[in-house]
Amino acid sequence: MRKLLNDPRGVVREMLEGQVDLNPGQALLRDEDVVVRASLPEPGARGVAVLSGGGSGHEPAHAGYVGAGMLHAAVAGDVFTSPSVDAVLAAIRAAAGPAGAVLVVKNYTGDRLNFGLAAELARAEGIPAEVVVVADDVALRDTVEPARRRGIDGTVLVHKVAGAAAATGLPLEAVVAEARAAATAIGTMGVALGACTVPAAGRPGFSLEEGEAELGLGIHGEQGVRRVALRSADALVEAILDTVLADASLGAGERVALLVNGLGGTPPMELAVVARQALALLRARGLVVERAWFGNLLTALEMPGASLTVMRLDDALLERLDAPTDAPAWPGSGRIAAARNLVGTAAAPVVETERPATPGGEAVRRAVLAAATALEAAEERLTALDSAAGDGDLGISMSRGAAALRILPDTAWAEAPSALLRMGEALRRAIAGSSGPFYATALLRAARGLPDAPGAGDWSRALTAAVEAIAEMGGARPGDRTMLDALHPAAETFAKALDAGRAPAAAWGEAVRAARAGAEATAVMRPRLGRASYLGDRALGTPDAGAAAAVIWLDALTPQFAE
Repeated sequence: MRKLLNDPRGVVREMLEGQVDLNPGQALLRDEDVVVRASLPEPGARGVAVLSGGGSGHEPAHAGYVGAGMLHAAVAGDVFTSPSVDAVLAAIRAAAGPAGAVLVVKNYTGDRLNFGLAAELARAEGIPAEVVVVADDVALRDTVEPARRRGIDGTVLVHKVAGAAAATGLPLEAVVAEARAAATAIGTMGVALGACTVPAAGRPGFSLEEGEAELGLGIHGEQGVRRVALRSADALVEAILDTVLADASLGAGERVALLVNGLGGTPPMELAVVARQALALLRARGLVVERAWFGNLLTALEMPGASLTVMRLDDALLERLDAPTDAPAWPGSGRIAAARNLVGTAAAPVVETERPATPGGEAVRRAVLAAATALEAAEERLTALDSAAGDGDLGISMSRGAAALRILPDTAWAEAPSALLRMGEALRRAIAGSSGPFYATALLRAARGLPDAPGAGDWSRALTAAVEAIAEMGGARPGDRTMLDALHPAAETFAKALDAGRAPAAAWGEAVRAARAGAEATAVMRPRLGRASYLGDRALGTPDAGAAAAVIWLDALTPQFAE
């Protein structure tokens, strides 16, 4: 188990201490794991208090939602374990007064029992208390009756509605009614790509084979309703929304809010991909998405996965969602555009000329397509090499570059110099990171002075110019463990072989062998530039991915010099 913890038995208290330390609007009860608003008035001056809580491991829930406009207090149990009755009662005493308290509880037996008994004890002390149960897990629609479903991530929206209602000064009965209306307006379903590890257990709660996912899971590290083959993000989103919308009988013209929730181990990149498809599907089905949020809002430790909550809206619910709050974990207004905003970009016009391709241009096209095929075939290998000492994106970058070269129009290949210029433009746009600018600059420099029908000597000078351009731009030299360790010996060997009277094909063969030797030598070079330099000696043992890519496309050009 690898976790940034001290003693697992003390993790909840230490977590709450950090939470409160970072949020001056919150306070921590000295004797209980309860976070309350820091500046509550005297009990007699308090309005209705809204409380929630449950087991820990769902951060930022529940303490992250303590603040004006949302919760007055949050009670934390051990990881995935309901808090005690005494802890809940202490929270009620600390946050509520004669106006009473609303306890928002997720539909689990432990939470219902402990919060329910605490509410009874509070009533006996003269504090009116009502429990609102959230049961939004539609994955269980074919398994149990609606009242017995689990409460999961849609609970965050109930917190917001109940807190906003209480902030207006409404009496207890009215706040309870609004909270229950919010609870019945939501449906949620999730998918997990792996398990989480409870600190006290020290091992994952279940295991998945490669290519599997758990569909319809709760928030306590348990398995889902069923195990399915892992599909694309778009397909999983569609399967989830089909269930959520069918359960709520939501149809065209209705207004909804969308919550895309990460379960703790899913990066924002993936959540945004999920949100994109969810918005597209809801709109395609005629629903009006008034508000939408995404992020880690109610998690299951570090579980990789996501859930989707859809809330049927009316004006009253929308007003509560829009009400201000300073709760630190609330993700903002949720206001979105009615459709994706796309704007054009200014670019230098490309003037296409209708003229037949020269032999030089046709030769470039054949060579480039051969190089593109070779790079596409090597994507997996380049990804593995780049992952060992970089960020692992070179394989897909080279494949994107190859695809961009394939779709250049016929007019791009009219003659050799213009072909190189158009190739540079295509690679500049297709390849991000450092590879795109390096190759684009190299091609621009190589095109200078290149005749329309270049011979072997012209190509040699162009390759030398390209290598010099890369060196100037990146500040690298041979021996720094970069693509230059393949390109520089190739250019130098090709020029010397031609000067010695070798035939172009033989000279190019020598150049490729020199490039390959240079690339292999990078495995024992200590990197001096780029991401690999951050690893120091840990990068040793694996050839540089950029140098390996250069060898691949250099080798693919070999047949062109035999013609």
